[in-house]
Amino acid sequence: MTRQPIDCPIRELVPHDHPMCLLDRAIEADDNSLLAEVAIRADSRFIQADGMPAWVGIEYMAQAIAAWAGWQARQQGLPPKVGFLLGSRRYDSRQPWFRIGDVLRIEISCSFQSGNGLGQFDCQISCQGTPLAEAALTVFEPPTTPLTP
Repeated sequence: MTRQPIDCPIRELVPHDHPMCLLDRAIEADDNSLLAEVAIRADSRFIQADGMPAWVGIEYMAQAIAAWAGWQARQQGLPPKVGFLLGSRRYDSRQPWFRIGDVLRIEISCSFQSGNGLGQFDCQISCQGTPLAEAALTVFEPPTTPLTP
């Protein structure tokens, strides 16, 4: 399936207010996957002297999943809904830090999604085509939690 470009700001897809919306943009998506991007800057949330701790990658992945769910809702003319990260399996980072100046690409793919809102996603973070981290995240989106402005 060919991904479609995403033409709206990330904050319209991810139900987090600034400064907790950590991704810069969602690039493209389809029925099962999404590609997002974040640039690591000296003023990025959670930055430390050595860069961005690699454990923040789990949140990047979770927010990419939220962006995918928000994009899915948007396709149906609905607002994004609140979701919950239940856990992660096999989070494996090949380095302890993401460097300032890195532009990370976060790719998520739905492994399964049940009718009760439970889902699992395979996730990968890369920089310039080099894989840096991967995990499987389990999430839950309650069926009746639309956001209200």
